[in-house]
Parts: sequence; C-alpha cells; structure tokens
Amino acid sequence: MSYSYDVPASGSRHVMRLMPLSLSNRQRLVAGSITVSPTPDEQSHFVDFFQHPATSFMLRTPHEMLDIRMQARVQVESQPIAADFSPLLADLPEEISGVWSLAPDSPHHFLGDSPRLTQAREIGDYARGCVTPQLTAMQIAHALCARIHKDFTYDSDATTVDTTPLEAFRLKRGVCQDFTHIMILALRSLGIPAGYVSGFLRTIPPPGKERLEGADAMHAWVRVWCGETIGWIELDPTNDIPAGMDHIVVAYGRDYSDVVPVIGVLKSYGGQRAVQAVDVIPLK
Repeated sequence: MSYSYDVPASGSRHVMRLMPLSLSNRQRLVAGSITVSPTPDEQSHFVDFFQHPATSFMLRTPHEMLDIRMQARVQVESQPIAADFSPLLADLPEEISGVWSLAPDSPHHFLGDSPRLTQAREIGDYARGCVTPQLTAMQIAHALCARIHKDFTYDSDATTVDTTPLEAFRLKRGVCQDFTHIMILALRSLGIPAGYVSGFLRTIPPPGKERLEGADAMHAWVRVWCGETIGWIELDPTNDIPAGMDHIVVAYGRDYSDVVPVIGVLKSYGGQRAVQAVDVIPLK
C-alpha cells in the first residue's frame, strides 16, 4: 500500500489495522511484520474496543510518499457446516434481549445506526422482499447474500471509499465495501444484528475454481448474529459464499469506519494517489 503526494507532506499521523487476527478454531497468526517507509519518528501500539491490535505512527519530516508493507503467515482452519438452529425472525428479538453482555461481540452493538450506516427506507423495503414467515434468521441472511450478488454488478470504477450505501444501492454497482454495507443495513432493518469484516481473499483460486471478486485488494464481507445457539456466521455477498478457507480476517466492526486499514491526517496541499496490492498465496 503506497501513497504519493503532489506536494511533500510536512508531517502526518496515521493508524494502521492490517495484521490478521488469531481466532480460536478459525485462524492463527503464525508470524507477521509491517514495514513503513519513511521510518516513523514516533510509533505506538494499542488494542481498540473490538480487540484489534492497531499501530499509531507519526512522521515529522517532509515526505513525498508513504509506503506500507505487511507480510504474514496465517494458518486457516476449515469450518464445519453448521446446522440451522437459528430462530424464526419473529423469535429473534427475545433471544437478543436474553444477551446481557456488552462485550465487543455482543449483538447489541450491531443492531442500530453506526458511523457510516443510517437506515434507508429503500434498502429496508429491499430486505423485506426476502422475508417470509417460515424463514429463520440464517435463511434470511443467505437469501439476502444471494440476492445482492444477483442484483448488483462488481465495478471498481462505479464508487469510491466515501460512496454512501444508498448511492451504491441506487447504482446497483460497486465493490465489496458497498455490497457489505448494503447487506448490513438490510439485515439491521429486519432486526438481525450484522457487522463488517475486513480481511484478505486468496489471490489465485484452486485448480478448476473461478477467481473470487475482490482478491487483489483488501476485501470485506458480513458478520451475522443468528441467535444464541448458532451465534455469528460470516457471508460474502460479493461472491455469494460463506467465508471459509479463502478468507483471512483482519478486523471486525460495525461498519468500515471501525476497521479502516490505514487512516490519518497530513499537512500538505494538492492531490495524492494511492496504490493497493494484495497477494494471498497458499503454502505447499
């Protein structure tokens, strides 16, 4: 990930969330490193509310570019196929009310509006088109994932990082961030807790498999709470698949604002350009 500036920045401060997580029965970070050029004048590490390790750094000297490189080795575990013991939609509020915890993975944090996501009637109407009385929360989540994949076109030129979910919804085009935000809003409009997952996708598909959309950059997908028995599941609406062996988790949040890979401020003027590249290669 690199940034170049038309006019040298006289100083900057940034926060990074790039290192994959270690998650019980899901994935293990074996080793990892992040290098920043120019070398930061100050650097510190902290853990945010959602328990993600983050790094803050400051550059005081003028610089024309900023280059950030992350390397990691991650062991990913295969996920068993879970039977659907999720409640019917009408019974889900009772299960949510039975959760007294406000820990980072509590469903209560993922029901209402969040910094980038405000309920939109059009998206709520769209979501209700996937609901019938006999469907469980998990079935509704899978139905919405499939519908978004069918109705929307992956187009990296159609939107930017600041495009709102409603704008992308009306375009019916966008990238993984757009599809993820739309699906989160759709689920929340139905009273189903949903959050944002930031991570990486396997770059080169296995023999005989199609290449997944979004594999050349950081990817995003959806985390859905399906009741006390099932808990959280993860679905990728960009590719209409459950998150599995090809998905590596970096961060969980309510929306993109909680998991931005690199965010910061700088002293400069003029334009800037950003280049992002990702390679996820299985080790033999």
